[in-house]
Amino acid sequence: MNPDKKRTFLMGDLNSVTYKDLILRWADNYSTAPDQLKKMVDVKGLISAFNANIDAVIKINSKDIEALIQKFSLNEFNLIQEDKRQIQTMEDAIRGIVHCFKSGIAEEWLVEDETVYKWLNQEIGYDKLQMGGQGGIVANVMAICGVNPVYVHCASLPSIQAKLFIDRKNLVSVDEKGKLTKAHSIDRQDDTPLVHWIIEFDKGDSLSLAGEVFICPKSNRFIATYDPLNFKLHIDDHFANILTKESYQAEIIILSGYQMLRETLSDGSEGKHRIDKSIKIIENWRSDNKKQIVHLEMASTQDIAMRNHLLDTLANKVDSLGFNERELIDLLEVMGEKDLVDKCEKESNSINLFEGMLKLFEYTNAPRLQLHMFGLYLTMQKKDFIISPSQNKDGMQLAAVIAATKAGTGAIDNEDILLWASNKTVSEQGINELRNLSQHINDTLGRNELLTTGIWANESFDLIAVPTILIDKPVTLVGMGDTISSISLVAAR
Repeated sequence: MNPDKKRTFLMGDLNSVTYKDLILRWADNYSTAPDQLKKMVDVKGLISAFNANIDAVIKINSKDIEALIQKFSLNEFNLIQEDKRQIQTMEDAIRGIVHCFKSGIAEEWLVEDETVYKWLNQEIGYDKLQMGGQGGIVANVMAICGVNPVYVHCASLPSIQAKLFIDRKNLVSVDEKGKLTKAHSIDRQDDTPLVHWIIEFDKGDSLSLAGEVFICPKSNRFIATYDPLNFKLHIDDHFANILTKESYQAEIIILSGYQMLRETLSDGSEGKHRIDKSIKIIENWRSDNKKQIVHLEMASTQDIAMRNHLLDTLANKVDSLGFNERELIDLLEVMGEKDLVDKCEKESNSINLFEGMLKLFEYTNAPRLQLHMFGLYLTMQKKDFIISPSQNKDGMQLAAVIAATKAGTGAIDNEDILLWASNKTVSEQGINELRNLSQHINDTLGRNELLTTGIWANESFDLIAVPTILIDKPVTLVGMGDTISSISLVAAR
């Protein structure tokens, strides 16, 4: 960086440093990524719980939809009516596809009948299977990055699910006898596969239905989910019990899967009791190891009662919370921060979301919060948190590289590809968000060097901000938030 420009910037003129200057500075900051990746092998065990499932991905077109309607003599007028967004019949499944196709939107509807599940399996099928569920995605990411061992919880683990785990000795789960075994080789034959059909369609395709022609306005997808075990946060007893033994202690626990719970479950029981049961299990896991770091990935929890219960019972017991823009707004909603919710809804920029993090930080008293927003990652943590601000920044930068690699290549199933994006520059979007945030903090809280160092502290907390790498034409965005949150934390060595 030009010394004169740097000196002027440090005097407080945030507009004097150019984007080109910042690209060079952040390239230097990101140079730690390879070393951070090497350090991940030093992590002494990680538990990834609770949700893993099968994503069955298929691309369909209007002709496929029309053929199904004709084959099963479905009432075309019923298929364009608004009704409950759940799947109890095969007609509901087609109605959901039509609903998303004609509006170009993405929605997920739950399959409640096993007969419909079998019909989807036979008539819809899939083009490819991939790992689904935050717990499963995180486990694969951690294992390929060298964490040893990675214990992954699976409510169901037949061979078709097990083969979606990478074939590594350091990635283990419990087999049908309750013994820890390489996850890839397990086949709990009596378990029912938990399948989320991801049915994709393209912009511009036209569907003739009920005397009308519907042109799809945007490429998107409809998700039909048959997952009765994860819907109720089923926890395998063998897995829960074996990890209470001292020999299986883990340094880090990453939690997810709560977003699928509802206030009242299909069997009439209450969703909050499932959360409470999980808390007892987690407390048993860490009873002899108070140094464990427990991270909760919030995910998009639609049921407000469950969101509220999570916030008031689990979020204040963990060491770290992870979320994206939408999930932060959802938390602010149940906290009663209506004005701030409205601001963030109107403009989800770094300034408004930072203000939201301040409110959440105060409400939960959580030691660490991490936001992954478009172009920028923010971590807010207590002064005495076990991971230093500089370690956190290094972890976040590696997360940005690996997330960009996943987006650009479509998969991170080989360690040789993990640093594929390490020579790419940080995004202008991220730089602009960071510049605006730095100016806001300068005006309201104090002078800072966030724009170049990514770190600022006051007497109450540390703030770490990292502009990220964005891929123009991503191959995939599935599981991106889970990848970012887990690596940011676990790679912060």
